[in-house]
Amino acid sequence: MHSIALPEPSPEAHAISDALRALIVAEIDRAGAMPFQRYMELALYAPGLGYYSAGARKFGAGGDFVTAPELGHVFAQVLANTLAPLLSELEQPQILELGAGSGALAADLLNALRERAALPQRYAILERSADLRERQRETLAHRVPELLPLVEWLDEPPRADFEGVMLANEVVDALACVRFRLAERGVSEIGVDHHGGKLIETELAPRREVIEALAQLFVQLPEPLPTGYTSELLPELGAWFAAVAGSLRRGLVVIADYGYGLPEYYAAERRTGTLQCHYRHRTHADPYWFPGLNDITASVNFTALAQAAQAAGFELAGYDSQAGFLRAAGIEQVFEGQTDQSELSQLRMANEIRKLMLPGEMGERFKVFAASRGLSAAQIPVAFAGNGQRHLL
Repeated sequence: MHSIALPEPSPEAHAISDALRALIVAEIDRAGAMPFQRYMELALYAPGLGYYSAGARKFGAGGDFVTAPELGHVFAQVLANTLAPLLSELEQPQILELGAGSGALAADLLNALRERAALPQRYAILERSADLRERQRETLAHRVPELLPLVEWLDEPPRADFEGVMLANEVVDALACVRFRLAERGVSEIGVDHHGGKLIETELAPRREVIEALAQLFVQLPEPLPTGYTSELLPELGAWFAAVAGSLRRGLVVIADYGYGLPEYYAAERRTGTLQCHYRHRTHADPYWFPGLNDITASVNFTALAQAAQAAGFELAGYDSQAGFLRAAGIEQVFEGQTDQSELSQLRMANEIRKLMLPGEMGERFKVFAASRGLSAAQIPVAFAGNGQRHLL
């Protein structure tokens, strides 16, 4: 349960959460207790009711959390420096962004690539939320109206082969995950039931795909996990990566998110897992508190992500902390190149860079992962040239 005081939702938000809870309870009554993974899927994506499907503001100061692109323009500027040489070299470059949030990254990245004469022929956004699509369109129309014709929203991953870059910023952490717990009698899958309409946690016999995924995980661990250990995994990660990136014939996949390599992810001392909820810039640990009003996330297992990329025919191009990536990608030059700005603007940029770089902010907790296909070593962006934190995978 959450241990901090959380603001009371508005009557309108309360009503949406009540409707979602009723939908979940009805499914439990019909089919029995559901795996947590199914609950998380409904809590985040149930049409019209889930966190990413209802109309409440999610990103920025007025929402529940702030992503790197929401802080300002620096992240997009550095990313443009990294990607521009590759995009300029490709014959028909495209960008595919997964889950574009408020549209801030798309707007700022397009603007920065235009400044570097490296605009893609198309900027596709794969977004399942109609509400967020509309916000993205508004952001782009406000910030870069003349570039809006380059943008296309997709209902499913592209089927035709394309070359270019696929981007995902804080997307993998929001994929509905399995939660499991080790007991003396064996492994159980955490599920969700209800008592008189109140959602409660329960333990279920693991599904076959969960048993298989756990067996693969356990052989990779340096030592057995202790009794009572609770954590998360994504059995469908390989299928997800193949689905969203499979049509990238030549180019780069860049994923920025918070997480760890496998040894740190399943460290013995991390015995309660990585699941966390975000509500109005507060982090808590109760995913059943007003379902549909909280962002529910789990840290990314980047070792599993690297394995998924390799299975899909990609090569690991880079893995580092966000601070390490930004440093290698020339964030200092971006800052030094803004000498014509006002003193206030420079102070704001300096504060933005601190949040992006400092260990206590986003610098170490967030990682930047890159996988390539069909590129020569010389075509891999220089920001990924070093070893970074590959040794931690």
